[in-house]
Amino acid sequence: MKKVELLLVIVGLAVNYPLFSQDTLRISKAELLENVASNNFQIKIADQQVKMARADYRQSNALYLPSLSASHSAMVTTNPLMAFGSKLNQEILTPADFDPAQLNDPKRTQNYATEILLLQPLLNLDGVYERQAAKIQQEAYQLQADRTKEAMELEVGKAYMQLQLAYEAVNVLERARITSQEGVKLVKDYLEEGLIQKSDLLAVQVRATEVENQLRYARSNIRNASDYVGLLMGKGGEGIIYKPTERALLSIEQADFTQLLPSSRKDIMAMDKSVIGYEKMLQSSKMKFLPTINAFGSYQLYDDQLFGLDASGYLIGAKLSWSLFDGYKSAGKMSKAKAESEKARMENEQYKLRQQMELNKTNRQLTDAKNKVELTRMALDQSAEAYKIRKDRFEEGLEKTSDLLMVETQMFQKELEFRQAIFEYNFTKEYLEFLTR
Repeated sequence: MKKVELLLVIVGLAVNYPLFSQDTLRISKAELLENVASNNFQIKIADQQVKMARADYRQSNALYLPSLSASHSAMVTTNPLMAFGSKLNQEILTPADFDPAQLNDPKRTQNYATEILLLQPLLNLDGVYERQAAKIQQEAYQLQADRTKEAMELEVGKAYMQLQLAYEAVNVLERARITSQEGVKLVKDYLEEGLIQKSDLLAVQVRATEVENQLRYARSNIRNASDYVGLLMGKGGEGIIYKPTERALLSIEQADFTQLLPSSRKDIMAMDKSVIGYEKMLQSSKMKFLPTINAFGSYQLYDDQLFGLDASGYLIGAKLSWSLFDGYKSAGKMSKAKAESEKARMENEQYKLRQQMELNKTNRQLTDAKNKVELTRMALDQSAEAYKIRKDRFEEGLEKTSDLLMVETQMFQKELEFRQAIFEYNFTKEYLEFLTR
């Protein structure tokens, strides 16, 4: 008998959802996922962070690739040394230029120089480790971006279930309103027949008013849930009401999940890579104490006319640089890099402990949610049976109006609790799937 009554209650939920305005749009979960993947701001921000990390890594190509630059300079001088050197570069020196009077007090001399400069790094060990760190950082940000997308998929599932639940609550309360209005009509008839007192009529009218107020709040929740759905899709302020194309589930599917935190989870992998990246930066700071070797080459063109090319020359060489003491600057950077590396390691361990704790807690919550679904289903079954009995006895004049109102309120309340319990279980299950993948 209880099963039949529960079925009758659930069948009542099959009433079509009411449309709030012409701006109401039907949306499926698949459509919501697609829109969020394309338009969600958190996903876009994560993608931009990946692009920034990729750009940082590309900058490190300078460690191996040459740099090439060109310049053209113009100069006018009466400085003895500069004037003599300019004529020498222009290949226009004559015996008269060696006259001491001319050397000591040269005339106004013009010099135009064009230079093409090539720099080629050969050995920079600190840069090698910095490049490795940049590569690891890029990979870590990519993993974080992937995890952000997974988190948004979870959020989409939650938002869609909240939207479904909001509509189901409206359906339940609309049926409660119909029942309360029928109760008011019935009690009025009994009052006219002198079978009950006016206080009974006032009681059912108060109950009808309460249901109407609850219904308004429920409809407001639909708007709130719709606003959040719009926010996830990168929209807002349009006043659109979204309506799910799929009905909320009336049952639960049990599932078992691992008790151990998976090391293959993208955020865990990103944290591990972050630690490795800081270790690479520490190694880079140690390499700054070693010498560096770089090659260079230049080709110069000189003339006493603008953009002239009469004289030319080249220069090729290599330079070994070794900073023997820089006022403890490098030593300080190494100490800081060591502290940052240790800090990253400790933060990684702390993050894993917190995530394991969250996994343990959520596993317990899933068990509690399952028990709650079973208990609320039983309570709904019993309250529906009690309401039927009380209503039959009331129509026969064997029950008080207050008793009937109490069991009627309880029945609809238990139905809302049952719906809420299913939502909590299904979301907890999705959250566990998120924590264990």
